[in-house]
Amino acid sequence: MAGLLALSRTIDRINEFIGRWVSWLILLAILVSAGNAVIRKVFDTSSNAWLELQWYLFGAAFMLAAAHTLKQNDHIRIDIVYGMFPRRVQHWIDLLGHLFFLMPFVVLMVIYFVPYVSLSFRSGEMSTNAGGLIVWPAKAILLVGFFLLALQGVSEIIKKIAIMRGDMDDPNPFVSAHEQAELEAKALAEEAKAIAGEARA
Repeated sequence: MAGLLALSRTIDRINEFIGRWVSWLILLAILVSAGNAVIRKVFDTSSNAWLELQWYLFGAAFMLAAAHTLKQNDHIRIDIVYGMFPRRVQHWIDLLGHLFFLMPFVVLMVIYFVPYVSLSFRSGEMSTNAGGLIVWPAKAILLVGFFLLALQGVSEIIKKIAIMRGDMDDPNPFVSAHEQAELEAKALAEEAKAIAGEARA
């Protein structure tokens, strides 16, 4: 198990690094969008390439950060039923979900996108819009995003098994929406008390 946990930590570090850095692509997309809007209003000109670049940047941020989001357990989930079970049952739900839903899907996507990207690259596929960008980098981003998500799925499966065996602590203990709201309210109340105490002093 030690070797598998070492592999899991390596995958986590890779996706942590990528996830943190691709967040800057959102800022870049905003700057490109703002620049394009200014040029269009001031100089009455624009280009489909600028519009497509915005889509590429946003798509890259979304796809390349998906694995990091899975690592942080921040994907949207409906926990009405999930939160009713003890933590060990929740671990089983997560493990089976990763094994039978997440992994088949992402592996299928990787297998599908390899020839899809390869064909686009070899043909030099261009956008159908006038003055648009080459298409294969956008398709390659999809492939890389699903590949990273598949790697993180492997890491999550390893960690779930290790947690259930007692080989490691739970890095993401479950907190229901109700409990989270209570914790946030308590933190705000304590902060308000501290501010009031400073004001009186």
